[in-house]
Amino acid sequence: MATEALKAKELKRLKLFQKYEPIRQQLKKEGKWEELQKLPRNSSITRLRNRCAITGRPRGYMRFFGISRINFRELAEAGLIPGIKKASW
Repeated sequence: MATEALKAKELKRLKLFQKYEPIRQQLKKEGKWEELQKLPRNSSITRLRNRCAITGRPRGYMRFFGISRINFRELAEAGLIPGIKKASW
């Protein structure tokens, strides 16, 4: 389980990315690479990491559900995810 600090840091990066994204797009379009480098590093989309919404686990992330594979399985078995049921044939 990820620490609360890692979850908070990731949230901070996401907010910074959302703040600077229009500026980044404009600078890229105009070709102003020097000004682009002066923006904060964490404002780049490549610095973001998908994490589980429940535990903060960075690996085994299922994008459609926003949670890790482990939590997905537990919630699906408990019947807490609508439309998902265990396969049997």
